[in-house]
Amino acid sequence: MFFNGWETLLRTVVVGVLSYIGLIFILRISGKRTLSKMNAFDLVVTVALGSILATILLSKDVALSEGLTAFIVLIGMQYIVAWSSVRFRIISKLIKSEPKLLFYEGSFLKETMKSGRILEEEIFQAARSSGLGSLDDVSAVILETDGSISVIQSESQTSFSTLSNLIKDKK
Repeated sequence: MFFNGWETLLRTVVVGVLSYIGLIFILRISGKRTLSKMNAFDLVVTVALGSILATILLSKDVALSEGLTAFIVLIGMQYIVAWSSVRFRIISKLIKSEPKLLFYEGSFLKETMKSGRILEEEIFQAARSSGLGSLDDVSAVILETDGSISVIQSESQTSFSTLSNLIKDKK
């Protein structure tokens, strides 16, 4: 239960080091998109990569070559979906959510906040994190596609066209 022998420890160290090097190499080849801020799709890929790494390390039934192949398949699929989402709007809509306007010109947009499960306190916190003392200094607050909250200051040179797509959510 506490010790199965030196052979299993040596296998874990050797396979762990090689699979880690393989994963880093594959991630570097796949590009920055694989390591970007996470949306739901990216989170699934990240969790799956961790699961594959754990399986390679701890299961004697999975060879290093099989684990590295699984890394390549998963990252390859992530690359194909990301590539497709840039070129085909329908795939982009399936993979990514749209930014949502949470606060605009002094008003909380309650329905959007409710659907995004965002509390007023989180909007206040986002304003403070942006260095603003109150929402009087805020023109708009946006829930971004990756779940982060962006704050647009009142004095910034935000044009109506910049926010026009988000404003339609207000109506």
